[in-house]
Amino acid sequence: MTDQEPQVEVRRSSRRRRTVSAYRDGDRFVVMIPATMSKKDEASWVAKMVARLEKAEARKRPSDDQLMARARQLNDEIFGGLALPESVRWVVNQRSRWGSCTPGDRSIRLSERLQGMPTWVIDYVLVHELAHLLEPAHDANFWAWVDRFPRAERAKGYLIGWSASANMEPPDDGDPVD
Repeated sequence: MTDQEPQVEVRRSSRRRRTVSAYRDGDRFVVMIPATMSKKDEASWVAKMVARLEKAEARKRPSDDQLMARARQLNDEIFGGLALPESVRWVVNQRSRWGSCTPGDRSIRLSERLQGMPTWVIDYVLVHELAHLLEPAHDANFWAWVDRFPRAERAKGYLIGWSASANMEPPDDGDPVD
């Protein structure tokens, strides 16, 4: 989130008696409340629900430091410490890939489009890019490293499905990451 106040739309419903719910719709929060709720209670509930949503979103959008820590952990678990990156960070300029790796300087970049996706999908992309630190090409050795990740096939399917629903061009080699 930015420093500016988020846009909030409050929807009152005569069918709603006690419950309050909220969700994000693009750049705004939608908070649904009972029609009979007072303005004072509305203000309190809106603040509470927006804070809840922002907290949940923050958990799904790790910082660059958290991303690096996760890459180190996956390096230890999957690669036995052999694929230690120098840097791992989110980037905004990747529109056709999920991640990229420069083995020469051991840097890994993940598309910010991954933020909010399940953790195991982000982990898969990290594992994919970490494997490039050991095997630059998408050859059998590379895929042997990647396939050590327990949810590799599931994550590939998730990314291919997401790409298809977003009308993104499928990759030529069947690799949904880079």
